[in-house]
Amino acid sequence: MGRHRYKHSEKKVGASPGTLIYVGQEIDYKTKIRRILYNEATYVVENLKRLDSCGRPVADSPFVSWLNVDGIHEPAVVERIGQQYHLHSLLLEDVMNSQQKPKVEEYDGAYLFATLKMLHFNTTSQELENEHLSFVLGKNYLISFQEERKEDLFQPILGRIEASSGKTRRNGPDYLLYALMDLVVDHYFVVLDSIGEKLEILENSIIQQVAGQQTLTRLYTLKRELTLMRKVVWPVREMINRLILEDSDLIRPTTMPFLRDLYDHVVQVLDSIDSYRELATGLLDVYLSTLSNRMNSVMKTLTIFSAIFMPLTFIVGVYGMNFDNMPELHTRNGYFVVLGIMFILLVLMVIYFRRRRWF
Repeated sequence: MGRHRYKHSEKKVGASPGTLIYVGQEIDYKTKIRRILYNEATYVVENLKRLDSCGRPVADSPFVSWLNVDGIHEPAVVERIGQQYHLHSLLLEDVMNSQQKPKVEEYDGAYLFATLKMLHFNTTSQELENEHLSFVLGKNYLISFQEERKEDLFQPILGRIEASSGKTRRNGPDYLLYALMDLVVDHYFVVLDSIGEKLEILENSIIQQVAGQQTLTRLYTLKRELTLMRKVVWPVREMINRLILEDSDLIRPTTMPFLRDLYDHVVQVLDSIDSYRELATGLLDVYLSTLSNRMNSVMKTLTIFSAIFMPLTFIVGVYGMNFDNMPELHTRNGYFVVLGIMFILLVLMVIYFRRRRWF
């Protein structure tokens, strides 16, 4: 997963609880706010230019109001939206803290707050990155906060609203919250598919013994990404389970089957993560065993050659001594005799090692 330095995190040290300080990557874009009003019959999409236009919808409005805030790096914008919707300051603090872990919390039955992470691979660096998402669910409205990026993550849901009067248009904001969370979980499957393909490629290279040092680096990278992914996904299961078990007036009974299905999907994601982690660990062990066996084979070959040439080196060393009284040196065929003995020793040792199946 991509490692980023959060330059604003040190400012939170010693700050009062509820202080709005953005914690995340540096962003140069302006916050974009879009409001979508819809019901079964029609819909309206508004790109809001003024913060005063982001007001809370009236209680008897015939429309479901979806306020999509694209950008959480401007405290003034987040604070103004919080004032208009009467949101708790601690909730707004969590919205601006991109390091906040996924969680769900209900505030006196007036609104429900949920935050989680969207995962995707960076197309340039091929690293796993996460994006901080937050949702505020009210009686007839939903506010979604997302970090500023090049594209709107929730565009598929808006496409459903614009396309036809399907389930999203026929249901309330609680179903919209489910649809957005389901989109996030679907991205988890996309990330897992990519990691599975990478593991399969590494597995083939290890089995075919064409793996190099880069294989070890990629395995460690995938293990780290799977570990961080599990830290992101695990709290989501607890979030959805809490939404199912708690009797909240903000979530209708008709939405419960969809939440239970979403819970099953998250469990499936976690099972896949654990399976891939075990596979990565097993591939790492196989790779290290292959390297060890290859090293043992090299050492075995060197040892055999050393053992073969050891007696030959001894003979050469003996007759290389500078003594005058060495009768063999004056023998007419002594040189050829010694070479013959050395050759016979060489052949005998090779035969011995072959019978012992040392090579």
